[in-house]
Amino acid sequence: CFVLMFLPLATLALFSPNLLGDPENFTPANPLVTPPHIKPEWYFLFAYAILRSIPNKLGGVLALAASVLILFLTPLLHKSKQRTMIFRPFS
Repeated sequence: CFVLMFLPLATLALFSPNLLGDPENFTPANPLVTPPHIKPEWYFLFAYAILRSIPNKLGGVLALAASVLILFLTPLLHKSKQRTMIFRPFS
């Protein structure tokens, strides 16, 4: 069963790889202009949104640094009465 599925895919990928590619890969590149359809991967979208929403470059970088700093400092805001290692193993 695995061989019946793998053999056509391997044949297609090895002998005709352009059929599986993205059509955007075949347009000539202009090194001076970034295409408008390029977006970062999903794990960088928060940083991309922060940087794009603030027109000033320094302000965008500072806002991005502040957002990351807030994420790191949020666990320190937790004020619980239980201070045992069972409830807070890393503090």
